[in-house]
Amino acid sequence: MKVKSIAIDGPAGAGKSTLARRLAEKLGYIYVDTGAIYRTVALKVLWEKADPADPAQVVPLLEGLEIHVGYEDGVQKMYLEGEDVSGAIRRHKVSGAASQVSAIPEVRSFLLEFQRKLARESSVVMDGRDIGTVVLPNADVKIFLTAAPEARARRRLLELEQRGEPADYESILRDIRARDYQDEHRPIAPLKQAADAVLLDTTRLNLDQSLDRLLSLVKEKIAL
Repeated sequence: MKVKSIAIDGPAGAGKSTLARRLAEKLGYIYVDTGAIYRTVALKVLWEKADPADPAQVVPLLEGLEIHVGYEDGVQKMYLEGEDVSGAIRRHKVSGAASQVSAIPEVRSFLLEFQRKLARESSVVMDGRDIGTVVLPNADVKIFLTAAPEARARRRLLELEQRGEPADYESILRDIRARDYQDEHRPIAPLKQAADAVLLDTTRLNLDQSLDRLLSLVKEKIAL
């Protein structure tokens, strides 16, 4: 059977990871969280006490970088130099660093084939910021998932609180708006909706409603 690919793009905090993972479970596809891959690179940069915004400090770290994607009960796990860093990459500090390293062309080039190889080998639901425009331009389904910044900030606050991390709504909202601007204005693969992507705004939808809408969109494009 020919492998299928579903590309889900959108801004930070739009719920891409949660929804893409649940969609993959429903379809029996592999879920690829590309943001987690960039976060893993960012974690390496922080481990080395390098500046994630400085290509001169980041690019040399790519040589020999050991990143591996694994799956445990269908859940994506990230490994850095053999260590499971799936939890560590979710820290707030790593999130900001990931946005910075992802703006570096050499980092994006380094990870491009890594991501495409995963899609060649299995049917995937892949989420990120440039999946439908750059990574998988020929994806069978493309969806641009978004929500108002305020809604995304509230969701992020709840997520951090549930993990026991101190968080402040106003600072999270500022970070989200700053990251939106950075992602939309970076010179390489900026965040934007692909011309053939379907827009899905989840501001007023809960998780189950959003998943139902995603499934409907996929069924319109792919015979399941």
